[in-house]
Parts: sequence; structure tokens; C-alpha cells
Amino acid sequence: MTWQRITFDANRMGGQPCLGHTRITVATVVRCVASGMSTAEIQEAYPDLEAEDIAEALSYAAAVTEDRVIPFKPTGS
Repeated sequence: MTWQRITFDANRMGGQPCLGHTRITVATVVRCVASGMSTAEIQEAYPDLEAEDIAEALSYAAAVTEDRVIPFKPTGS
């Protein structure tokens, strides 16, 4: 898959996937969405982002986790 808005730079954020040439990581966007923030709220918090950046960050995150199996162990077990 080709990513138009995701960049990788070893000298920026330790090589983590970022949006464009910002220091805003895909993980940051995913955390915002997971905490219940809307696209508008994320853009308010990070004005450099466009709605398309947020959508591509989520698409990228889904793609890279698609084939991974992450064991789940309920707390208290």
C-alpha cells in the first residue's frame, strides 16, 4: 500500500511514522481517536493536521496491525 501522508525519517521522532513533515506521530492520532476525540477536536489540538491526515493515520495503523496477533490476558487473572 502507498501512503501519501505518512513519512518516516530516522532524524524525526526516532523514525516513527509521522504525518507529513510534522512531529505528529500516527500513534498520537490513534491515541486521540481511542480517547474519544473527534476529527475536529484533533484538528483543534493539532492545527497542522487535515482531516485526510487523520484518516490516513488510522488506515495505516489498521494496515500494520492487520496480521499481528497480540495475546490478550484479562487483568486480575
